[in-house]
Amino acid sequence: MSETDGEPRSARDVILARLAETRWVLLASAAAIAGLGLGGSVAPLWQALAFGGIVAVAGLLPRRTAGRRKNDAKAAAVLGLDGHPAKDLAEAVPDPLIVFDEHGMITNANAAARAAFGKLDAGTLLTLRFRTPELQGLVGQLLAGPKEPLSCDYVERVPMERWFRVSGAQLGRDSGLYVLVFKDQSEMRRIDRMRSDFIANASHELRTPLASIAGFVETLRGPARNDAKARDQFLQIMQTQTGRMARLIDDLLSLSRLEMKSFSAPAEPLDLKALIDGVVDALRHLAAENGVEIERDYPDGPVELRGMRDELIQVFENLLENAIKYGQDGKRVVVTVEKPQGASGPRVTVRDFGPGIPDEHIPRLTERFYRVDVDTSRTQKGTGLGLAIVKHILTRHDARLTIRSTLGEGASFTVQFPGK
Repeated sequence: MSETDGEPRSARDVILARLAETRWVLLASAAAIAGLGLGGSVAPLWQALAFGGIVAVAGLLPRRTAGRRKNDAKAAAVLGLDGHPAKDLAEAVPDPLIVFDEHGMITNANAAARAAFGKLDAGTLLTLRFRTPELQGLVGQLLAGPKEPLSCDYVERVPMERWFRVSGAQLGRDSGLYVLVFKDQSEMRRIDRMRSDFIANASHELRTPLASIAGFVETLRGPARNDAKARDQFLQIMQTQTGRMARLIDDLLSLSRLEMKSFSAPAEPLDLKALIDGVVDALRHLAAENGVEIERDYPDGPVELRGMRDELIQVFENLLENAIKYGQDGKRVVVTVEKPQGASGPRVTVRDFGPGIPDEHIPRLTERFYRVDVDTSRTQKGTGLGLAIVKHILTRHDARLTIRSTLGEGASFTVQFPGK
C-alpha cells in the first residue's frame, strides 16, 4: 500500500495514476520512437524496449502532485526576505521587528522598527544601536547557539521614555538569521505607575486627618478630659478634619462614577450663560468670604451647547472655586463666555489676578493629587482632585482645557467646546 495526498491506495492505482499524470510525455516519447523506426535507424525490438523503459520509469518514480508543487513553490518563496512574501509579512507586523545575521548585523527592519528607532540600515551592527546590557546580553545568548526563544526588557529614553518587552528567536535551524520583536509596554507601565501613585496618595491623604483625629480623641480622654476650652478647640479641629476626609471621598467617588460611565454623546441642549450664572450665584458667598468680586463678560443672546448639565456645573464650580481661593490676592475673577467662531464651539475662560502658576507646574495640574503648594492647598481645603475631574468631564464632552499663567499677573483656564 502507498499514500498519495493523505489517502491509502493500492500499488496498481498508484502506478496508473502516475502514468495518467505523464500521459503527454509518454505520447511524445512514443511519437519520437515511432519516427525513428520509420526512418529505419532503430529496429522494432529496440523501439519496444525503449518505450517500455520509459513507461516503467514514469510509473515507478515518486509522484509530485499539483498540490505538492504549489506548496514547494510557496516554501521557496518564504525562504528569502528581499522581494518575497516574508518581507511583506514583516512589514505588516504592527510591532517593531528586526532581523539580524550570525555576525550581529541588521539585515532587515520593518516600518514599525524604523518609526520607533529611526534609521536602521542593513549592515549596521545591532549592539551599536542598542547599548543596554539587557538587550546586548539577549543578542549574545542568541548568537551563542540554538536555544529556546528568549526575552528581556528594554527602555528607550530618547526622545521620550518608552518600555519594550523584547522577544528574540532563531529563524529556522540553518538560516543563520535571528529576529527581535519589540512589544511596547509604555502605556501599561504608565497605568501601573498611576495606579500605584493614586493608592499611595489616597492613603496618605486619608491617613493624615485620621491620625490627627485619633490624637485628639486620646487627648480628650486623658489630660483634656475636664478642660472645656481645649475640648471645644479639639472638637472644632476634628470637625474640620472629618470634613476634609468627606470631601476627598466625594471626589474619589466622582472620579469613579465618571470612569464607570459608558461614553455617550452629550445630547441635552443647554444655555451656557444660564448654567454659569447658576454657578456664580452658588459661589458668591465663598467669593465674599475671600474678598473677591466675580465679574462676567458675556455676549448678547443665549450661547447654546449640548452637554451633560450636572457634569458641566461640576466643571465650572471647580474652576471658579479654584480661582477664588488661589487668586484671592487679585481681588477679582473674570468669567468670559464667547460664542462659536467659525467651526469652533463656544469658549469659556475663568481668569484670576493672583500670584500665578510657575510654568513647570502647568503640564501636571490635571494629574490626580498634584498640587503646586501642598500647604496652601490644604489650607484652602483642596483635595488635589478637582482639575482631574474637570479634565475627565471635558474629555467626555470632546472639549479641551488650556491653562495659561504669568507669575504676578494671575492664571486663566479656558474651556474650548467642539463645534457642531
